[in-house]
Amino acid sequence: MSDDAGLQALREAARLSPDNLPLRQHLAGQLLAKGYLAEAEAEFRAVLVLAPKHPDIIAGLAEAFVRQSAHGPALAALEPLLAEPGYPPRLGILAARALMGEGDMGRAAYRYFEAISRDASLADPDLAGRLTPGGPGSPWPPPAAAPPPIPATPANSSTAEVERSGVTFADVAGMETVKEALRIKLLLPLQQPELYAAYGKRAGGGVLLYGPPGAGKTHLARAAAGELGAAFVNVGLADILDMYVGSSERNLHATFDLARRNRPCVLFFDEVDALAGRRSDMRHAQTRQLVNQFLAELDGVDQSANEGVLVLAATNVPWYVDAAFRRPGRLDQPVFVPPPDAAARAAILRILCRDKPLAEMDFDAVARVTEHFVGADLKGLVDRAVEAKLQQSISAGRPIPLSTQDLLAAAQTLRPTAVREWMATARNYVLHANDSGAWDELMPWVKGKW
Repeated sequence: MSDDAGLQALREAARLSPDNLPLRQHLAGQLLAKGYLAEAEAEFRAVLVLAPKHPDIIAGLAEAFVRQSAHGPALAALEPLLAEPGYPPRLGILAARALMGEGDMGRAAYRYFEAISRDASLADPDLAGRLTPGGPGSPWPPPAAAPPPIPATPANSSTAEVERSGVTFADVAGMETVKEALRIKLLLPLQQPELYAAYGKRAGGGVLLYGPPGAGKTHLARAAAGELGAAFVNVGLADILDMYVGSSERNLHATFDLARRNRPCVLFFDEVDALAGRRSDMRHAQTRQLVNQFLAELDGVDQSANEGVLVLAATNVPWYVDAAFRRPGRLDQPVFVPPPDAAARAAILRILCRDKPLAEMDFDAVARVTEHFVGADLKGLVDRAVEAKLQQSISAGRPIPLSTQDLLAAAQTLRPTAVREWMATARNYVLHANDSGAWDELMPWVKGKW
């Protein structure tokens, strides 16, 4: 940067006044604007220490990441702000770019169109073209003189697919309390219908799984379907959300109809807060209507409409789900999916390593040094250890067994992803926004050391 006197002067001023937040933020912005991306990232990180939750600073850091194709760090930086209602639409655009870079086109499209619905000035025709089915050449917004026709949605059709799960609760390490709650609420009414019928209980219902990211909520849902031998429908946001008014509601109805035609069926909604958010936080009538449609589908047109349909929903932010979903007969039983303890971490590692060549392993030793790791973190640990072992095996010309030391070495290079941040947010809700007692279950956890 020696050829840019203005930036050099700003940097010198920031050096002499390191706690001057506006000056440091201006320097970071100038670095980003002039394309000094690595320097901008470093400066935004430094400024973030002065103002840890400043949305503009986080947005600047995320943009620096995106422009360096560091899409994962960009999403990690944006995630806490995106979880807040009414977040600045600019953050949604950045998230859309990062998600597109990760290949998650469905969530990218949701973030983009949600952002421009709140601030049309942020519309980016190039980005919209990449996120729409027509590809980069598709114009957006569409020409006013010739708007594209709303595609007809055939009755009883859905983009979601019916699967058969190959995992059961035996493939889920630990979490015995969670599995028992699912058995009593969802599985036993189907496995012992006569007993439940004697008490007037029908097979069906809903459970809301919540907890930190990566703790295994989706894996639990698949295991519940496998335990029953039931159909499994994994519903993504792209299966429901549509830019045209009324289409999202039709997609949701078609998805429930798909589950009803394949009963017994486990219908799983991931990131359900995007479909079932608090209506009091919503500015647009069509978004509130989608929530109303979801509630109507859970209730069914009659008492037997959803018999044999087990609705599982998962979220990292249960406090943003509309309270109406907790009414009896809907997602009336929130179940906390906790981070695994040491014994569960050892069991997860055993499952992850069971199909690999192994030396004599001490999984308990690895579990002790992976405190606060969730299942996704442990999978990343095993993947990293396997990659290193593969390089050795290629050099040796033969498979070399994975050892305890390999896992311990990989553990030294990794840090837990999101548990501490999630617990910090949960603590605020448990201690300061829990008048109804909805989050009492979290009290022992948030009082722990995170």
